[in-house]
Amino acid sequence: MADDSELEIITVECIRTPPEHITPDKVPAKVEERAMDPSVKEVLSKTMLEGVETVWDRLERQQPQCKFCDAGLSCQRCAMGPCRIMGEGKNRGVCGAGADLIVSRNLLDQIATGAASHSDHGREVAETLLLTARGKAPGYGIADEGKLRLLAKEYGFDPEGPVEKVAERLALGMLEEYGTMKGELSMAKRLPAGTYSMLKEAGMLPRSIDREIVEAMHRVHMGVGADYKNILAHGVRASLGDGWGGSMIGTEASDVLFGTPQIRNSKVNLGVLKYDHVNISLHGHNPVLSEMVVRAAALPGMKKRAEEAGAKGINLVGLCCTGNELLMRKGVPQAGNHLSQELVITTGALEVMIVDYQCIFPSLPNTAACYHTKVITTSPKAKIPGGYYLEVTPENAFEQAKRMVAIAVDNYKNRSPERVVIPNHPVDAVVGFSVESLKAALGGTLKPLLDLILEGKIRGAVGIVGCNNPKIKQDYGHITLAKELIRRNIIVVETGCAAIACAEAGLMQPEAADLAGRSLGNVCRSLGIPPVLHMGSCVDNTRILTLAAELANLAGVRMDQLPVAGAAPEWYSPKAVAIGCYFVGSGISVSLGVMPKISGSPNVIQLLTDDIQGAVKAKFWVEPDPKKAAAILFDHIETKRADLGL
Repeated sequence: MADDSELEIITVECIRTPPEHITPDKVPAKVEERAMDPSVKEVLSKTMLEGVETVWDRLERQQPQCKFCDAGLSCQRCAMGPCRIMGEGKNRGVCGAGADLIVSRNLLDQIATGAASHSDHGREVAETLLLTARGKAPGYGIADEGKLRLLAKEYGFDPEGPVEKVAERLALGMLEEYGTMKGELSMAKRLPAGTYSMLKEAGMLPRSIDREIVEAMHRVHMGVGADYKNILAHGVRASLGDGWGGSMIGTEASDVLFGTPQIRNSKVNLGVLKYDHVNISLHGHNPVLSEMVVRAAALPGMKKRAEEAGAKGINLVGLCCTGNELLMRKGVPQAGNHLSQELVITTGALEVMIVDYQCIFPSLPNTAACYHTKVITTSPKAKIPGGYYLEVTPENAFEQAKRMVAIAVDNYKNRSPERVVIPNHPVDAVVGFSVESLKAALGGTLKPLLDLILEGKIRGAVGIVGCNNPKIKQDYGHITLAKELIRRNIIVVETGCAAIACAEAGLMQPEAADLAGRSLGNVCRSLGIPPVLHMGSCVDNTRILTLAAELANLAGVRMDQLPVAGAAPEWYSPKAVAIGCYFVGSGISVSLGVMPKISGSPNVIQLLTDDIQGAVKAKFWVEPDPKKAAAILFDHIETKRADLGL
């Protein structure tokens, strides 16, 4: 079952940092410069001393980065280029495109890429739901029948009858959203009436998921649109198709299949690895595979096999958003976020890293080649040279999961104990704050939360989301911003890598109430919750949308009138661009800690940071300093409160 000869693999070499780049005397300073978390610092120091290359080393060697690309002023849309807008007679590309057009097209391309990535994730989960309903996905089942029937009703289907039939109707309805001819998305009905009308009037209501993404790719082709305002208006529409469509489907269908997250305790950071266990990390974004690995690892035969190999058992740990999914639903401990993925390998304690897609470094097989670790890729969309490829479908996922676990167990004997370093200080975290579990904690309704906001005991809420960017000290933006906000009595909700950053900093423990302002701290202590709430993976940003929409409906206002905002202090990916756009498009202003590649067009900057308010009543700020960003967000929330007469 674990015969490597059956696996497709291309051999790659261990890549080491040239000795002149990192000498032992430089290590302590570089570690402090690169990371905040003590467990990361410990392993990063080991990694640097061993000379194994990481993302930070590669960033250093990329300097100086292209200023034209950074400003969004480079264009490769056709074979007449590449073109760069340089001014002084070189202010037009060969086709005549100027800075505004080039920058806006590049940004629309990023929005479309991000929206496509998360929406395609949602499609795969919906397809798995369909195959499960039809009895063609062994190992899968309906974990939340109640939510299934509520969603069926929301989609306009009869929620009664056999579970399988209801699930089939819902899955087909969700899949139809990708190319619907109805003219709008079913879950757009969750929008408050005022917000819905605002978007309809602005022409930004998405017609279907795929249509908006395809049209975006059409619009960025040379010789189509040249009006930057029109181009970026479509960008907002395409992003909303993801937020209220593809990503929301991914979240809701996952809840039906695997269970709606409930509040639970777990642990985070690199210290969740174990010396005496077979360690398997689950990395990527799609829970369709990872849920099966959890099942496979729990089989009595697998535990026996691990014991026969000399281990005490099998230890699963999460990375990035696949990890967040398992953390929320199963309590599987989380080893780290985006910038920690190589370090999980460099501990020397990891037998297998199983990946699906998104945010996965192509360098991982090279890192693994420096140790005994095997990287197993599973999606035809995401093959990586040097990784062992085992294609996973809903039909074979459970069998392939068992095979992967067996490979990990059999690899345990190849570990070099003398090279193993596992930090001995994992951090406790309270996770699982879905909208449903929040309601349950508040007596079945969000009204107590709304009342606390209206009374001013909670001044407002900010959703901190997004990944890490090696240009910023790992987690500094996330942690600093969260601390500054809760100190101002603003509750924080988080997803993705931001959530893991704050969990590792202890901000997701009830005791963190002591770091909050007096009124927020008292609220948290009375409810037994932390001031920073873990709401899931990146697709689960739609939980934040749903939460905001329900609060707005309870208050009888548009979403833009709520004292809420979003923030992405360390973002790096096109998915984050799409997420930021669908928050702003829904009426929730967003603070960014990293400047998008738009500085080459003052007009595009003006549109996104000011003029867009005319259409959606929300905008972007760019503020790299998280302390200054917190002050901006606080002022914004206080202005919203004043406008409501609070």
